[in-house]
Amino acid sequence: MSRVGLSHQARPSGEDAKARTTELLREIRRIEIQTSRLVEQHIAGSYQSVFKGQGIAFSEVRAYEPGDDVRTIDWNVTARTGIPHVKLFTEEREMTVMLLVDMSASLDLGSRDYDKRQLVARLAATFAFSAISNNDRVGLLGFTDEVEAFVPPRSGRKHVLAVVRQVLTHQPQSRRTRPSVALEYLARIAKGHSVAVLISDFVDTVDERGQSWDPRFEHALKVARRKHEIIPIRVEDPLELALPPLGLVAIEDLELLELGDDEVVDLSRAAVARYAAQVERERTAFERLMRKLSLATVNIRCGDDWQRPLVAYFTGRNRRMRH
Repeated sequence: MSRVGLSHQARPSGEDAKARTTELLREIRRIEIQTSRLVEQHIAGSYQSVFKGQGIAFSEVRAYEPGDDVRTIDWNVTARTGIPHVKLFTEEREMTVMLLVDMSASLDLGSRDYDKRQLVARLAATFAFSAISNNDRVGLLGFTDEVEAFVPPRSGRKHVLAVVRQVLTHQPQSRRTRPSVALEYLARIAKGHSVAVLISDFVDTVDERGQSWDPRFEHALKVARRKHEIIPIRVEDPLELALPPLGLVAIEDLELLELGDDEVVDLSRAAVARYAAQVERERTAFERLMRKLSLATVNIRCGDDWQRPLVAYFTGRNRRMRH
């Protein structure tokens, strides 16, 4: 019998803890170098024009000068001094970027260079370093079918590295995925406008008929986008999209089976073809839902160039805003 290893392989239990910590620090450093270079070379120029601050804020008043907009006259100061004065405003540049990150067990799947958890960490770091390069704040909201981690928004390099570490090392308490809980939590805690980057594989979100398995998901998206900028990023592994025809195999399910032992699965050619067709229907239904809500989704697969879709997103959005 063939065996398909879908779960993230833990290190041997007897391995020295210091070696594990050293490797983790090396991985965080690799992520920092990769994402910082990406932000500096390709994204930083578009970030500020793509994501605006919360509006304009009053700055000061000064004496009226010919050519000033009469609508900005401060009538209270004018009446008090007997000299026309106008209000001056500045843009509120500081913004909050909230990373809504799927931390469920399915992220440990990986058949290419990175497993999905490592890829998610790189995506989160890219947005985080983009934010702090513009003096914006970054927060983390990690979820499964409940919110399991929350890091309040702050700025600074050390804070971003702590967020990346949290994504890489979090041990999920639940095996399922429900993005709606993260969106609902954000709606409760966020006082003002924020950019909410929703990173997930969106397992259990939409079925092949286009109906929401989680009836709260579409509603939560609608509520959240009234106040926040929502950016859905879908992370997938090629293996979960097209299984190999291996016959009867024992698979360690990551998220749905919830069984202590292996589950024997039929991966005959006919069964694999049915699975591929169902996956395609589910992906089409998910994309249809995103179009319905006017949400541009970034799709990234393990093993592909994960940087190119992000650069294309920022470049394309910047171009559309100019027109």
